[in-house]
Amino acid sequence: MYTIIVLGLFLYAISWTAFLLPHKITGGGVSGIGALVFYATGIPLAYTYLIINAGLILMAIKMLGANFGIKTIIGVAAGAFLLGLMQTLIKEPVIADKFLSAIIGGGIAGAGLGIIFTQGGSTGGTDIIAMIITKYRNISPGRIILACDVFIIGSSFFVLLDMTIVNRIETIVYGYVAMAVTAYTIDAVLSGSKQSVQIFIFSSKYADIADRITKDLKRGVTLIDGKGWYTKEEQKVLITMVRRFEANDVYKIIKEIDPDAFTSTASVMGIFGRGFETIRS
Repeated sequence: MYTIIVLGLFLYAISWTAFLLPHKITGGGVSGIGALVFYATGIPLAYTYLIINAGLILMAIKMLGANFGIKTIIGVAAGAFLLGLMQTLIKEPVIADKFLSAIIGGGIAGAGLGIIFTQGGSTGGTDIIAMIITKYRNISPGRIILACDVFIIGSSFFVLLDMTIVNRIETIVYGYVAMAVTAYTIDAVLSGSKQSVQIFIFSSKYADIADRITKDLKRGVTLIDGKGWYTKEEQKVLITMVRRFEANDVYKIIKEIDPDAFTSTASVMGIFGRGFETIRS
């Protein structure tokens, strides 16, 4: 778990130090504030990132529990270390084109944050706010972060005084582009990890298939009575709901037991209950 969180933080650090900071593009969150401080004073991003997040850890522990607090502490500490290390190693932009850097940097940052969120971790700052809200409301973390970060990026207009007004506006636009790409990528990673499917199975060997699904996959199966209108024969129908990545395991079980079984699979908007999501009012 923590190894995966650190991997996400590494991607996040790369996005900033290799693509955004060299072009003076401001992203969101505490990292965005740290970037503004760096542009104005030259203080490395990692210091501001660590100092501001230290005050937010208590909030995370109080609102989200001690376990989240531990993950937040690890995330902030590892994030500050990686940001400091990578900023020391990377002095020049990896890609000269500013717009392309915004796109790639935003995408990598979103992938990193998405990986962190799937493990219940946080990089601090607006991520903490997003995690608190999504704990009680069915709102996309990416959308929350997007809304919180607009002001931070816009503030770069008053910090990048070494640029002309046109260049400052252009850089702000690149910041918003990076922010939008980040939010979209976060949602894509999170929805991919939670996407579920509903599978209908028509087979005379329904009992064996149901037993294997419940035993091997630890997923529930519902048995209903049906009747084939063409054959006028009574038959049993199995219904099971699994994560999309588990669907192939269901197909393997069906193929092993009854290769001639008729199977229908459909994506569902959401599944709430044991083993899936919890309904939040």
